[in-house]
Amino acid sequence: MPLESCMILLDNSQYMRNGDYIPSRLAAQQDAANLLVSHKTQSNPESTVGIIAMNGGCFTSGVELLVSPTDDVGKLLGALHKIPIRGQGELASGVDVAASVQVASLALKHRRNKNGQQRIVIFVGSPLVDVDKKMMVKAGKTLKKNNVKIDVVVMGELEENEEKLKELVDAANGSNNDEKNCHLITIPAGTLPSDILIGSPIIHGGEGAGMGGMGGGASSPGGAAGGDNFADYGGIDPNLDPELAMALRISMEEERTRQERIARENQESSGGDANADSEQKGDGDATDVKMEDAPVADAAMPSAADMGDEDAMLQQALALSMADALPKEEETAAPAETIMEEDEDDAAMQMALGMSVADDSGQDLSSGDSQQFQDPQFVNQLLGSLPGVDPNDPSIKSALENLEKANQDTDTQKDKKEGDDKKK
Repeated sequence: MPLESCMILLDNSQYMRNGDYIPSRLAAQQDAANLLVSHKTQSNPESTVGIIAMNGGCFTSGVELLVSPTDDVGKLLGALHKIPIRGQGELASGVDVAASVQVASLALKHRRNKNGQQRIVIFVGSPLVDVDKKMMVKAGKTLKKNNVKIDVVVMGELEENEEKLKELVDAANGSNNDEKNCHLITIPAGTLPSDILIGSPIIHGGEGAGMGGMGGGASSPGGAAGGDNFADYGGIDPNLDPELAMALRISMEEERTRQERIARENQESSGGDANADSEQKGDGDATDVKMEDAPVADAAMPSAADMGDEDAMLQQALALSMADALPKEEETAAPAETIMEEDEDDAAMQMALGMSVADDSGQDLSSGDSQQFQDPQFVNQLLGSLPGVDPNDPSIKSALENLEKANQDTDTQKDKKEGDDKKK
């Protein structure tokens, strides 16, 4: 909120002893004034508040300035709770509204920070019997001239005071109907003024919802009017009463969720049949698309245009099953052939290894060792000790026989060569 200097005018006449407000008019007025002080000082750190008692002394109706505009909350609250009830019950009127407004205007004129707005909040709980409407209009025009806004809170004596105080508020607002910066709030008997004010334009500023700028307080019980700024909290300012605001917000969210769930269930139940039909139709279309896109193994398969849809689907399913079966048979046959080829390769490698060992041993070993490799029994025993080699295999036997013949031929040639050398 903008910077503001506010004067709170309290009615402390004998009429404030009445118990039509809980617990009394004076106590209810103090509670509402406490709310205003807290709101004004917390909304802007430079805002100031002053307090005036409209009945200043015994047997008099004078005005007493208790606290000049200040931002000291402790001083303000102390002055609020020390206001006594003064005056005599037989007086025609307990307060003088015009004089009180004039004193408040002078106090605002001498405020510390002159940059902010000026506002007067006046509580009236005494009958205004001897007050003339012309005086009220004059006071309102004076406030309009000095650019001072006024808010009036009526507690009790509604029939006698409401019309006169409305003249004051109308004069302060002026002829401009677009801007209603002054408000008249009426508090019904039996309700707390703080509950009404917490949702009124006095707290939130501007025109409250359902109040029309003035005179609408009685038609908005519970203080919910003017709460558009705090709609999520039920019109309650969370800074003033966080627990109540949070409880209202939770209850509103639960109710909103419940209504949404009911609406969704009704919509689902009403559109269930239509959705089921559309889903069945969509599934049929998707099946047709998938079957048309599937690969066909047989090129001569009849098309769906030449036969019924069911026959075409059966033909396609049969072709797919056949196409899936062929690769499986090839895969099962391939491993067996691969195993046989690997066994033959292993046998060949074993034979080559044996031959290379025999050749190397013939060159490096002595004649006794070479004779051992030429022994068929020793070779068969050596091959039998090797893993995966069968000495009785016909191919191995033929290889050993060829090896033995080759060795014999080699020895014969070697002996012949040695004989020729000796002759020379």
